[in-house]
Amino acid sequence: MNRITTLFETKKSGILSLYFCAGHPTLNGTAETIKTLQENGIDMIEIGVPFSDPMADGPVIQDAATKALRNGMTLKTLFGQLATIRQEGVTIPLILMGYLNPIYRYGIEAFCQSCQACGIDGAIIPDLPFKDYLEQVKPIADRYGIKIIMLITPETSDERIRFIDEHTDGFIYMVSSAATTGAQKEFDNSKQAYFQRINAMSLKHPRMIGFGISNKQTLESAQQNAAGAIIGSKFVTLLEEKQNAKDAVLALYEQLKR
Repeated sequence: MNRITTLFETKKSGILSLYFCAGHPTLNGTAETIKTLQENGIDMIEIGVPFSDPMADGPVIQDAATKALRNGMTLKTLFGQLATIRQEGVTIPLILMGYLNPIYRYGIEAFCQSCQACGIDGAIIPDLPFKDYLEQVKPIADRYGIKIIMLITPETSDERIRFIDEHTDGFIYMVSSAATTGAQKEFDNSKQAYFQRINAMSLKHPRMIGFGISNKQTLESAQQNAAGAIIGSKFVTLLEEKQNAKDAVLALYEQLKR
């Protein structure tokens, strides 16, 4: 069974997923970061594939991607770094988050095949049109057991959300706002209304809330309105500051108490 499915079947709430950009802050730190996050209680990890034009990302993750590219990170290099990650004791779900351009250049089937070989459980491709997902990507991903995770925002219609819920698998990524990634101090009334609207839809798939989670208020709000929270920019900032995953994740836990 796919590890994403297993996670959501065994842990219904309070799930914490972290994002970091492969190749940042150092080229060869990917595997060590993953192992350190698992050892420190993280339930699921998104590994960012750096790209020169990350349209959904704010300045923090854009900066990390730029530095990762300068360090020499590529999709081929990343798969090489992850080749033995499952033999090294990593059991939690791993998801690649990347944009269409490098994935298409690598080849959709080659990408899914490499994911399967490394033990990657899913992929998030923010700029993948849903029509292309259904016609071109989903049949290949299904063959290799890779869950393609789709995003919804406060501007996504109920009809579209139900269509996504019907035709995807794994979980639904609820973007907290229509803006790019980046830390927020609180989720205002409009975001709370969005969370309540989605809750009332009784979707069949679990949901994770991401974008803007950086403190106790935003974490608790996300965890009250979904299966869990995804933290990206705040952790990437701490990883840049601390230059090692253990200090960064411990500092994150401290900030999530405030």
